[in-house]
Amino acid sequence: MRRRKRSKGFRRRLSLSAWLTRHAQVFFASLGRLVRRPLGSLMTLTVLGIAIALPLGLHLLVGNLQQLAEGWSGAASISIFLKEGADRAQAEKLLQALKARPDIGEVQHITPEQALAEFRQHSGFGDALDLLDSNPLPHVLLARPANPDIAPKQAETLLAEVKKLPGVDLALADLQWVERFQGINRILQRAVFVLSLLLALAVLLIIGNTIRLEIQNRREEIEIIKLVGGSNAFIRRPFLYEGFWYGLLGGGIAISLVWLSALALQGPVRHLAELYQSSFRLGGLDPATVGAVLGLSILLGVLGAWTAVSQHLDAIEPGS
Repeated sequence: MRRRKRSKGFRRRLSLSAWLTRHAQVFFASLGRLVRRPLGSLMTLTVLGIAIALPLGLHLLVGNLQQLAEGWSGAASISIFLKEGADRAQAEKLLQALKARPDIGEVQHITPEQALAEFRQHSGFGDALDLLDSNPLPHVLLARPANPDIAPKQAETLLAEVKKLPGVDLALADLQWVERFQGINRILQRAVFVLSLLLALAVLLIIGNTIRLEIQNRREEIEIIKLVGGSNAFIRRPFLYEGFWYGLLGGGIAISLVWLSALALQGPVRHLAELYQSSFRLGGLDPATVGAVLGLSILLGVLGAWTAVSQHLDAIEPGS
């Protein structure tokens, strides 16, 4: 009894090992076919890389615009001017009250001394400011909403509530700028989505057409395999692995193109940010995005190959 169980277990392991070996052979053989025709493979992979890189680049652009808006001191913030004569203690008390609100995120306190020093530095009226008997500037608090994508109506409600707080003389927020920026951002996000769908369809068509041509070139070989009893699954396997390689390598080329483009723009973007006294730096692709792009590219490659094989394999019969 034990010998039979051992024999069955051994046969299972042997069968699994043979199955894995056959798949590994086909896996690397399909890559070898791409290498044996370098010019045609390179042209196809380059087209795939460009098609995938376009929505990926737009996605990176939208992400950097959001990062720029979040890092800009004037973006979606409320400027709160305290009443004349308010001291530091009153300003700190109001600051703590704002921080305690769930709809308020970061709060920054700008003292009259800091405001005057900044005005002196950037206005060019340093000599005129020296003639002042006292500092006329009030304490100022800059408050950011907890939700960076706050709707304009919600921002208006929040602004009205802040104006009613004790000690507040004036509260201002550039709600029109917020609404415009969010509108532009929504348009870009929708454009990325639509472009991604169109180019995903283009990738499917490119890979499907490439596999279709490969099937036609190997028609006689497929007929012989069918004559000796080869199943459709056996014939389909190398084409699916070929689609896998097209997707993987095309996605890798797309990531490389976007990375090189971002690298080329780093210097000019840094220089422009420094002109505006900003520490903004162009962000790159994070590991999660890279993994998602490669995964989706492989999925499109396999799906395109499967579609092409399913359409043309059944039509190829010995003697037809």
